[in-house]
Amino acid sequence: MNVNKLAFQKKYGPWAIVTGASDGIGRAMAIEIANLGLNLIIVARNHERLEALGNEIQKEYKVTVKAIAIDLSIINSVKNLNSQIEEYEIGLFAAIAGFGTSGYFFKANINDELNMIDVNCRSVVEQTYYFANKFISQKRGGIILMGSLVGFQGVPFASNYSATKSFIQNFAEGIYFELKPFGVDVLCSAPGPVLSGFGARAKMKMGNSSSPEEVAKETILALGEKLTVRPGFLSKFLGWSLIILPRLLRILIMRMIMNNMIQLNSK
Repeated sequence: MNVNKLAFQKKYGPWAIVTGASDGIGRAMAIEIANLGLNLIIVARNHERLEALGNEIQKEYKVTVKAIAIDLSIINSVKNLNSQIEEYEIGLFAAIAGFGTSGYFFKANINDELNMIDVNCRSVVEQTYYFANKFISQKRGGIILMGSLVGFQGVPFASNYSATKSFIQNFAEGIYFELKPFGVDVLCSAPGPVLSGFGARAKMKMGNSSSPEEVAKETILALGEKLTVRPGFLSKFLGWSLIILPRLLRILIMRMIMNNMIQLNSK
C-alpha cells in the first residue's frame, strides 16, 4: 500500500516539522515526508548534520527545508523554537527527538535521567499543545509521537526510559480521541530495537533491529488510519504475544530481554 501524495499534501501540508532529524528515525522520517512533497522544518542539536541533511533533501526531492539547531532539554527551548516557525503553514508535527539510558537506575547519572524526561516528555507535551491548537484552528493536521515496545509495561534496566515511553503512549491515546473530532490525526509509533545512534547512546546491543527507514515508512502509512503502530517484526511479535500475559510476567520477560541487550556491572 502506498500513500496518496495529493491527499497527504492536502491534509498535512504544505509544511511539516520533524524533531530529532539529524539521525536515525528522525532523519528517515524527514526524508519520507519530503518524498511525499511537503516542505520541511528539521530540528535537532547538531547544526552541521541538519544543514547537510537539508541540502541533501532539497537537491533530491525539490522541496524547501529550514534547519533549526536547538536542544529541547533546555527550559524555554520550545518557546524559542515556536517563535521561529510561527509564519509557516505547518500541517504535520513529528516528535521524533528523544534518547534512552540503560542499566541500574540507582547507578545512573541523575542529570541524564532528568534530561531524558525533559526531552522525551516535557518538550513533547509543550510542542503538542502548540500544534494541537494550531491544527484545530486549521481544521486539519497530524501529530506523530514516538512511543516504544518498552512503553507497555515496566522494564528493568531501562526503568526511566520505559516510563517516558509509557507516558507518551498514554498521552497519545488520550489526545487521539480529543482531537479527532477537529480533523486532527494523532499516531503513536512504538517500534522495537532500531539500528541508529540511539543504541550507542543508551549502551545497548540492538539485535533483531528494524531500519529507521522501515519504521518511518510504516509510521507514515499508519497516520490517519491507526492510533498505535508497531513498526518492525520484533515489535509486532512481542506486542501481540505479550499482550495476553499478566503484567508481572510481561515485566519479567522484558527483564530477560534487556539482560541480553546490555552488559550489567553489579559492583
